[in-house]
Amino acid sequence: MGNGQSRVRGLAARAGGWSARHRWAAVGIWVLFVVLAMGLGSAAGRVDVGDSDQLKGETSTAARIIEDAGIEEPVGETVLVQAKDEGLTATDQEFRSAVGAVVTAVEKTGEVTDVISPYESDTISKDGRSALVQFDVRGDPDTAGERIEPVLNAVGDVQKDHESLRIEEIGGASMMKTFDDAFGDDFKKAEYSAVPVALGILLIAFGALVAALLPVALAITAIMATMGLMGLVSHLQPMSETANSVMLLVGLAVGVDYCLFYLRREREERAAGRDAQTALRIAAATSGRAIVVSGVTVCVAMAGMLFTGLAEFEAMGLASLMVVAVAMVGSVTVLPALLSLLGERVEKGRVPFLRRRRTGGGGDSRFWSAVLKRVLAKPVLSVVVATGALLAVAAPAVGMKTQNLTLDQEFGDSLPIVQTYNRVNDAFPGGSEPAEVVVKADDINAREVKTALADFRERAISSGASRGPVEIKLHDQQNVAFVYVPLVGGSDQDKASESLDTLRDEVRPATLGEVDGVEAPITGQVAGNKDFNDQLVGSVVPVFAFVVVFAFLVMLLSFRSLTVAVTSIVLNLLSVGAAYGILVAVFQHGWGASLVGAEGVGAIITWLPLFLFVILFGLSTDYHVFVVSRIREARLRGRTTRDAVQHGVVTTAGVVTSAAIIMVAVFGIFGTLSMQSMKQMGVGLAAAVLIDATIIRGVLLPAVMTLLGERNWYLPKWLHRMPDLTHDESPEAVAVAPPTSRDDEGERVPV
Repeated sequence: MGNGQSRVRGLAARAGGWSARHRWAAVGIWVLFVVLAMGLGSAAGRVDVGDSDQLKGETSTAARIIEDAGIEEPVGETVLVQAKDEGLTATDQEFRSAVGAVVTAVEKTGEVTDVISPYESDTISKDGRSALVQFDVRGDPDTAGERIEPVLNAVGDVQKDHESLRIEEIGGASMMKTFDDAFGDDFKKAEYSAVPVALGILLIAFGALVAALLPVALAITAIMATMGLMGLVSHLQPMSETANSVMLLVGLAVGVDYCLFYLRREREERAAGRDAQTALRIAAATSGRAIVVSGVTVCVAMAGMLFTGLAEFEAMGLASLMVVAVAMVGSVTVLPALLSLLGERVEKGRVPFLRRRRTGGGGDSRFWSAVLKRVLAKPVLSVVVATGALLAVAAPAVGMKTQNLTLDQEFGDSLPIVQTYNRVNDAFPGGSEPAEVVVKADDINAREVKTALADFRERAISSGASRGPVEIKLHDQQNVAFVYVPLVGGSDQDKASESLDTLRDEVRPATLGEVDGVEAPITGQVAGNKDFNDQLVGSVVPVFAFVVVFAFLVMLLSFRSLTVAVTSIVLNLLSVGAAYGILVAVFQHGWGASLVGAEGVGAIITWLPLFLFVILFGLSTDYHVFVVSRIREARLRGRTTRDAVQHGVVTTAGVVTSAAIIMVAVFGIFGTLSMQSMKQMGVGLAAAVLIDATIIRGVLLPAVMTLLGERNWYLPKWLHRMPDLTHDESPEAVAVAPPTSRDDEGERVPV
């Protein structure tokens, strides 16, 4: 601003200026917003994704029929009775005695119903050495795991009396309890430890307790507000616990990052000799704007999940989008108000043994200055080497195999129930995860319907899709029948999927499909996995296209440079590709898996590649926008492009490094969990952020921008008519704002 009539341009600059002048009002509005959001969300309650909402297709149709009929399927449990040697079979008296003891023991607990002996259901293996006692758990299926312990104890007592047999229980309730006991606290510890880890790194970065607490406080309040908003929004778009965990992860990452960017710039300007109010105005006009651009781009990336058609992904995308928007608004409003209130007190709580950091001219990173000197001296070589390294790391991704992990892949041999799962599948292929045919008819007891059900049972076995036994349960009042079909293939998902296709494409049309008015969608674990995979694969192209195109448009409008927009997309794609390559190398091929406490499981869990793409594309934008904004600012102040690149990268190296360390540490916590899917997510995110903050932003970006020179700022003439969202403010112009100038509302603006 060169005269009293000039106005600070840009939403972030004006918001920061207003907040700094109306400090208590800004803080009060933020606190009120957080409290109201939490209160209203708590009062409204959260609606979670239902079974019928999870997927489209047959799985969803089956869930809808069950919900409409008001049938609450009980959780099924199975007790495997198996001879330890070949000399004992199910026809022997000792075996029969053990089966009878199991039936009596579980019935006495009072927690089960519909106990069926293998001698009634013919659930005896072909070799005669294994048999299954089946029953249902009474009460609410969602809490069955909390009531199954007496049954497990009863089965355990029977095992003690029959040492020549294996007597082991498995089912939905027992698995629920086992996983809750083994891993229930695992997630909570990971979530709770993320905040202390971030705070510890910020203490090292700032050297002062108050300065370190500000980013964490902003992130936590943004997360709290978003939790409340999720309750309100869930009545339109159902949410889930998974969405809540992802929201916490993303909220902590971007909340801390945005505050870190703003706070470091304000401290840098003060260290350069600016007074407190001038430093705040400069931070608002520069870092504040970078936060808005980054926030909008991250929101666009997260919105890509809404195009999957998968309710769980839609919930994660919307929750992540909301927390990013809330954190962005808080960073450009309440943060400048708090900095204005604290003033020099932001340096309170100095940490002993940590030398006070200089963030002015002497604050440039020595390490990155040395790296950048070599990069800028040989930019062509730097581009070739860095690109070649990233492509080499990404190469294994070409052979990526995705699938939903089986129980033994997910948990390895760490849980006894995994061995039980494998033994049941070996003896009764598909028995632990049967296909479920939900048959809806006008009259389920009509002769033609019963005939079709009998034909279906017969053909399911004769077609080779199942070895039986095929069980049929009728619900006369609701005119619904459940047909349980053990699939040939068992835990081998590819073979089980082929058996499912046989049921859907051959057996069903020739039997149940011949009866008018009958619906017979086939669901179950294998069917759900297949439907999920098919829908996810179908959504990859639209999601990728949406994220890339709209991220490109946001960058184009924000920087008014076609070159910057294109390079940002290419560099982000390189970063994501490298993350994919690391995932495949470690978790599919097992290369170096032991270094991260993992093991090669032969596949990447189905949902992860698309999830990582959206999350990483969004988070990578943080660093890119922040660094390029600083480079552009230096260029507008008259520096050459080469000098601007050097200045922008070196002066942002400290904050980018601190932000990256926090993200890598937080994501790395999830890589320590026992579940392979969580390890894959944690390692993938941590590796991508590390690559992005080092090779991409520290080597490839400056080398590419140096080679391009003035072409970095190229914008074709035909694009000059597009909206100008740059709102560039040089620090010098902001710093000399006259003390009596007025803002857009006509208020006096103090300095």
